[in-house]
Amino acid sequence: MKKKKDLRIIKTQTILYNTLLELLKEQPFEKIKVSNICQRARINRSTFYSHYNDKYELMVDFMNNLKESLKEELKKNNYSPNTREYYIKMIGLLLNHIEEKKDIYQFALVNNENSIIIEMIENTIIDDITRSIEENNYNGNLNIPTEIISKFYIGGVIIVGASWLKGNIKYSKNQLIEYFDKLIPDNFK
Repeated sequence: MKKKKDLRIIKTQTILYNTLLELLKEQPFEKIKVSNICQRARINRSTFYSHYNDKYELMVDFMNNLKESLKEELKKNNYSPNTREYYIKMIGLLLNHIEEKKDIYQFALVNNENSIIIEMIENTIIDDITRSIEENNYNGNLNIPTEIISKFYIGGVIIVGASWLKGNIKYSKNQLIEYFDKLIPDNFK
């Protein structure tokens, strides 16, 4: 049974996450100091240090929460015997997550060109695709390693998704899903 976190801890962490995000919109992570975070969040340094050792630990916790949120979203993609159906639903869930947490993704992809979040997205989705390929035998008789199939499909999705978020692609989320639907085969078998 998972132990519940104290409400005060959750509240303080939320304040720190939001403050970090605000500061990241103004300056690169490297220039942000713990004192900046504390001042903006209106908390004492001792409160900050009771939760995190430094700003890097705060960032790691922030990223882990984003990753868990994305994993939960991807779990909504139930078994499908069809490769296309699986990928289209996964892409839709990813784009929904990006749209829902637009501020976070914009900071990562637009403002800071931060590869940490891109890598987190890529790894989370690759884990989901790998699990699905192995459970559903999507690679059929192709004898292509699961890792290659996963990276091949997610590479295009991440590049198109990042361009969409930056505003370089002027299509709606539904149009993108429709285009991906045309690009992905029905089945590998």
